[in-house]
Amino acid sequence: KSAQIVQEAWPHRPQRPAGGGMPLASWGMTTRDDAQDTSTTTTTGGGVATTTGGATATTTDTGAARRRTAVVTGASAGIGEATALSLAEDGWDVVVAARRRERLEAVATACRDLGATAHPIELDVTDQASIDRFAAAVRALGGGVDLLVNNAGGARGLDPVLDADVDDWRWMFEANVMGTLQVTRALFDELAAGVAPQVINVVSVAGRGAYRGGAGYNAAKFGETALTDVMRMEFAERGVRVCQIDPGRVATDFSLNRFKGDAARAEEVYADKENLVAGDIAEAIRWVAARPAHMDVESMMIRPIDQV
Repeated sequence: KSAQIVQEAWPHRPQRPAGGGMPLASWGMTTRDDAQDTSTTTTTGGGVATTTGGATATTTDTGAARRRTAVVTGASAGIGEATALSLAEDGWDVVVAARRRERLEAVATACRDLGATAHPIELDVTDQASIDRFAAAVRALGGGVDLLVNNAGGARGLDPVLDADVDDWRWMFEANVMGTLQVTRALFDELAAGVAPQVINVVSVAGRGAYRGGAGYNAAKFGETALTDVMRMEFAERGVRVCQIDPGRVATDFSLNRFKGDAARAEEVYADKENLVAGDIAEAIRWVAARPAHMDVESMMIRPIDQV
């Protein structure tokens, strides 16, 4: 089952032989075991971080070593799921968060099969009480937070401004802007205590340019872009890096959710087009997450070749 989940997230991913015989470097990825010749060491007041192409193993001042932990929201499907799997394979332990418990359990199992410690924790980013419970559960794990991937969010509707459903607009603002704000605030102390902490916000090309029918989603994503820019300014003095990833058209359940289960309408979005897949975005996130502490990748826009 977990192997099927990985294949669905990365349909173009080369398959490793049983036992992991093909190094990840052969398809553009590295793990700590594969990247001994690319290691870097950073020393701070909080300890020593050794980065080897992927996750960083942190050695504290007492000499105790721990694996780094990533929190991924919206991790039950699509980009969030693929990101959790990619980070797990790259040596991170992961906290996978979303509303669908059954799907989270499946993703967590797949991450464990890749050698990671994985914790599935339910989270609704539009509900402050849910965020508070989630943050308390993460703190209770005791492993800290080194990377937060704010991926939860989405779109509802594709209506002209004069026909807009204001409830859909409110949900989009809550899910994309307020959710990113509130989850980040709830986990910030855990992040700031780390050696090389980072926040990666998965936003959208819709936060860089408007389009007909997209005003509600555009407004939410432009808001999330502004939030991310100010996070970067304000968090730098605390040593927390902030990156924005802007995916273009990615063939996931995004459009199915946008059109509230209308599969035929959702399929039209991707039909006869050169679409990205979730693993394409996850690979970008994996790369950004592996950068050394002094390096802040501010933003990355990723489109399929025919989305111009």
